[in-house]
Amino acid sequence: MKQHRGWIVTCTALLCVLCAGLAYGASNGEKVEIKGLITGRDGENLIVKNSKTQANVTVVLTDTTKVQIPKGLFKLRHSEQAVTALIPGLKVEVEGTGDESRVVAKEIEFSKDDLRLAETIQAGLNPTAQQVATNQQDIATNKSNIAANQQDIAANKVQTAANKQQIDSNQAQIAANQQENAAAAKRFNELSEYDTKGTATVHFAVGSSKIPASDQAALTTLGQSVVGQTGYIVEVMGYADSSGSAAMNEQLSMDRAQAVVSFLLQNCKIPLRHIVAPGAMGEADPAAPNETASGRAENRRVDVKVLVNRGVAGGA
Repeated sequence: MKQHRGWIVTCTALLCVLCAGLAYGASNGEKVEIKGLITGRDGENLIVKNSKTQANVTVVLTDTTKVQIPKGLFKLRHSEQAVTALIPGLKVEVEGTGDESRVVAKEIEFSKDDLRLAETIQAGLNPTAQQVATNQQDIATNKSNIAANQQDIAANKVQTAANKQQIDSNQAQIAANQQENAAAAKRFNELSEYDTKGTATVHFAVGSSKIPASDQAALTTLGQSVVGQTGYIVEVMGYADSSGSAAMNEQLSMDRAQAVVSFLLQNCKIPLRHIVAPGAMGEADPAAPNETASGRAENRRVDVKVLVNRGVAGGA
């Protein structure tokens, strides 16, 4: 009888130990699913910030851990990925066994877009605001394609508005520059203390700022005429025809004026202090109508004037 009771006590003790062991194993090896952001990696261990609890979880990788990207409309198929794709900055869904602080990973999934964003971050580039916003969204929301398209449309509208503002600003600046150049030219033309002692006009091919050989001789002759003179200035004003945009024509007229200035400096040895800052007049003040080819040819020009101070010239 005593042996029977002893056997019962022994069995009861063993059962309690077994139950305790099972309970401990369940609490430390139960199925766990977490979503979060990889914040660090050390060999086979990932540090994942749980998006729900904001706590750091150690995710252990094993030889059997599956790393994959869901494919298809219902994400029933998967594309296997290398463990090397698990980089800091990547949003992942982890399924495995463990507890709230440590999980042995069975499967790890992530989207192609999130991988591309993580790779961008790793490359040291700054993601766009839209990418940052997308990265901050919970993958579980899985917004529909219509919502995504609406966001893109809204972003495009904002960008279009910004581009229009920039274009308007550029056009306003161009107009201001043309007015300033025109005012400067007007001031020079109206200076009563200067006499025009020489002029030359250089014509250019369409879209070109190269001085034709036929006009280089005229510039050389003009440059030779000021040798030994004092109190003179050389005014250089560039123009373009009406072909192309206003911004392009203003830049082209400036390039042409600069080309003439360079020729006067290098070939005619006129000191830079005697040359007035070149004016880029663009399409302003056409010499002929732009409606004809011959008229446009006349307008693709640089006007050069040698102005001598009347007082200096009179005293001489």
